[in-house]
Amino acid sequence: MEGGGRPSALQAAALAASTAVTALLYSVYRQKARVARGLQGAKRVRLDRELRAVLLEAPGRCVPYAVIEGVVQSVKETLSSQFVENCKGVIQRLTLQEHKMVWNRTTHLWNNYEKIIHQRTNTTPFDLVSQEDSASVTVRVMKPLDATELSLETVYEKFHPSVQSFTDVIGHYISGERPKGIQETEQMLKVGTALTGVGELVLDNTTIKLQPPKQGMPYYLSTMDFDSLLQKQESSVRFWKILTVLFGFATCAVLFFILRKQYRHRREQQHLRHMQDEFRQAQERLMREVNAERAETLKNACVICLSNIKSCVFLECGHVCSCKECYQALPQPKKCPICRQAISRMVPLYNS
Repeated sequence: MEGGGRPSALQAAALAASTAVTALLYSVYRQKARVARGLQGAKRVRLDRELRAVLLEAPGRCVPYAVIEGVVQSVKETLSSQFVENCKGVIQRLTLQEHKMVWNRTTHLWNNYEKIIHQRTNTTPFDLVSQEDSASVTVRVMKPLDATELSLETVYEKFHPSVQSFTDVIGHYISGERPKGIQETEQMLKVGTALTGVGELVLDNTTIKLQPPKQGMPYYLSTMDFDSLLQKQESSVRFWKILTVLFGFATCAVLFFILRKQYRHRREQQHLRHMQDEFRQAQERLMREVNAERAETLKNACVICLSNIKSCVFLECGHVCSCKECYQALPQPKKCPICRQAISRMVPLYNS
């Protein structure tokens, strides 16, 4: 603790950082919990002939947040894989990723580094159809690339290692970068894939569309079933809740430590002030006693030397104002120092 009981800069920084992290984690936890509650409250509808009637009865021919499961079916021509024969899909993503080793000057180690140098995504309109009856009602999937949890299947993957000469190796060690090669990947959402969609379900003229919801809830297109998707979100909520609680306890511990230090500092200050007050009161009592004793001493002191006690009675005036030594030192004829009357004789004074 610094002077005045204030926390040190390190303690204040630790409390501020812990509070900020706790607030950030709590914000993420609330957002995850809101998503999980939204999924729990989503209306599950069946992809059958009754779906159109359900939408006709819904306000605005729309279900704001609905869950529907079906199989991917292309509307127009399907996309063909560039590397795998007879592989058809509705979403195709081609990626070129660079792999290299980078020298870390701090840890003095070579670290793996990956960078996407090119990526292209091709899409074609597709529907979701029932797994049992492919001739039943279809649902057009809108803006599939905006969906969360959209997992594409990797149909082709090949790594092309870099060919390096001895001069290249020397140059790489000098520059701190060693290329490993290029990885070529093709991912696709195949026709016939079972898909779970969560979003806004709307009847537009004769077309049923699944599109991103307008209430800010996430839009899902997942190869998992709805129960697994919900369980995954609830697990995420529990994870962020635990993190929030742990950092909350850490924040409380830091705050308790600072408050405890301040309390102990305040107790020490109060004890110090109490001791100072007692010392000042004792000093004042001593001064009063000393002053009283000094006053009493001056009252009985010889008026000539002011050191010795009065011990002589002068006659005939009767004044008691001198000690024996000062009386003997008075010049002849001896006179009383008070009234200047001649001293005929001196009588000793005995104090008991």
